[in-house]
Amino acid sequence: MRVKCNFRGVALWMIALTCASVGHGQTAATATQNSSVGAARENADKQAKEWLAKGVPGLALAVAVDGKLVYSEGFGFADLEERVPVWPTTKFRIASISKPLTAVGLMELVEAGKIDLDAPVQKYVPSFPDKGAVITVRMVGGHLGGIRHYKDDEFLIQKHYDTVLEGLKIFENDPLVSPPGTKFNYSSYGYNLVSAIVESASGESFLTYMQEHVFGPLGLVHTVPDQNRMIVEQRSRYYELPKNGPVANAPYVDNSYKWAGGGFLSTTEDLVRFGSALLQPGFLRADSLKAMFTSQKTTGGEETGYGIGWGVQKTKSGKIIYEHSGGAIGGTSQLIIFPETRVVVALVTNLSDKKWTREEVEAVGEGFEAGRR
Repeated sequence: MRVKCNFRGVALWMIALTCASVGHGQTAATATQNSSVGAARENADKQAKEWLAKGVPGLALAVAVDGKLVYSEGFGFADLEERVPVWPTTKFRIASISKPLTAVGLMELVEAGKIDLDAPVQKYVPSFPDKGAVITVRMVGGHLGGIRHYKDDEFLIQKHYDTVLEGLKIFENDPLVSPPGTKFNYSSYGYNLVSAIVESASGESFLTYMQEHVFGPLGLVHTVPDQNRMIVEQRSRYYELPKNGPVANAPYVDNSYKWAGGGFLSTTEDLVRFGSALLQPGFLRADSLKAMFTSQKTTGGEETGYGIGWGVQKTKSGKIIYEHSGGAIGGTSQLIIFPETRVVVALVTNLSDKKWTREEVEAVGEGFEAGRR
């Protein structure tokens, strides 16, 4: 006998989940699995509410297992003044999770033979000044190029930049912070240079290329550039939490100077879909996945814990994860892939201040591993 399942009703919140049938044919293993998933969902809800209690105005949290969405919820408010709740379709600033997206676009061009990771960056962007030592595309993608990160008030830039090359002018004439290859120096500006390389090799504008070759083909229908001038449906408002003060509106910024390294909006459902597409060869080849998910090394042989666009880390329990976090004005984010158990978890918030830890997000994802086995 088979009893009809009802999809969990959350209006536009979630895509339909695969229901397990119940009745005389249900096995003990199925019942145990369902119980484990239920406990994992309760744990995720509990953790999200704890983050809200710390002052996060709104957040979304999603988990996929084996490429299937198994959990997706919104908590709190996308807009405090209008009391608009967060939905899983609410678009947040994902900040530096833009880098893994850009890395996939880069690797597509490598597979097409249009980019050589070990070629000097000037092969593709001849206008980038010679720094007296070779800086390769691979180095820049792994934060080994010696290019500086933000300084002073650059996190608060309000000027609109019409082109990627215009954005390079912010830093291109500055000295390197270390000789290329010798030291890991995290640099969002390095990804500005990556976007210029992508433009040159593809013959398309960076944003057009990402839409047509990454977002569109992967079905990331809610992932878009953070264009202030455009109407973006279900875009969250942005907040900050001053010390000893109530939540306030975050200052106005224009992220057009850093699309590739921190300028995209997305949802947790898009992010776990994106991470799930990288669990096995298909969208990208095996060698491309290996390049992204293998820690690079300095010229002295020290591992950096970063491949191309992805951190390569371990959880407290010793599991390998591929991850990236993000911090922006009015947004923090985390994306984690557990390659062994094929679990992907994503968190996005609309607060500048980070009120969560990577370990807490890891624990949410690990809660769904029992249902995977």
